[in-house]
Amino acid sequence: MVDSPYVFGQIAAANALSDVYAMGGEPLLALNLLCFPSNKLSAEHVSQILKGGQDKVKEAGALLVGGHTIEDEQPIYGLSVTGTVHPDKVLTNAGAKIGDALLLTKPLGTGVLTSAARFDMLNPAQYESLTYYMARLNKYAKEAMDLFSVNSCTDITGFGFAGHAYEMAQASNCTLRLYSDNVPLMDGAYEYADMGFVPAGTIRNRKHLEGDIHIEKNVSVPHINLLFDPQTSGGLLIAIDKENAEKLLYEIQKFEPAAKIVGEVLQKKEYSIEII
Repeated sequence: MVDSPYVFGQIAAANALSDVYAMGGEPLLALNLLCFPSNKLSAEHVSQILKGGQDKVKEAGALLVGGHTIEDEQPIYGLSVTGTVHPDKVLTNAGAKIGDALLLTKPLGTGVLTSAARFDMLNPAQYESLTYYMARLNKYAKEAMDLFSVNSCTDITGFGFAGHAYEMAQASNCTLRLYSDNVPLMDGAYEYADMGFVPAGTIRNRKHLEGDIHIEKNVSVPHINLLFDPQTSGGLLIAIDKENAEKLLYEIQKFEPAAKIVGEVLQKKEYSIEII
């Protein structure tokens, strides 16, 4: 996904820590989980992967307390994270309420851009932006959420924005209307999607929702593909009452300028997801 072992470690750690933030929690402890081919990956590369993860755990305010390593042909790295949250403040994807606004804290496009990067298509600024967002902790958006009474939250990862929105709609027994034009995109994501740099995961994600999603005819194909684009360490999708949505957005944008209001929660209709 990236050339730098250190950045790879950062991204994997940020992705693992995100689950705790999505539930309104604070990371407390983390364990390394590492698979690597010792005959192909140098000790320095392994050290840099672990250093990237350690630095993100430190940024999260948690402790790295050990881990496990396994010999394998495929380099794999992640964290097992334990966090804490007050029982009355646990957030899930099942709490969205009719009339809520939907906020997204990070732009979409990691799947498309990493596909384009494999063909050396990205310019330096686009590559830097891509790695920045993948390694960016959801810690700061979560701290902004703490100032408000949020109804529901989930993080956006492999199922894509539409896929995780669908899970929220199903769990909350409602329909989510998504505003395609409002969804923030990474620099170059739309252009590369239009050129066909679409991961296989995008097709699988869209097929999974067949029959329970309505897409307006005016929504462009690149936009649709980006809504289903599998994200690595994506942002948070937040449902909050409309009266406080702009206030929460203001607080989040202090840390995540790309954040936007991207939809609304409707009474359960024929489809779980509407894209307009």
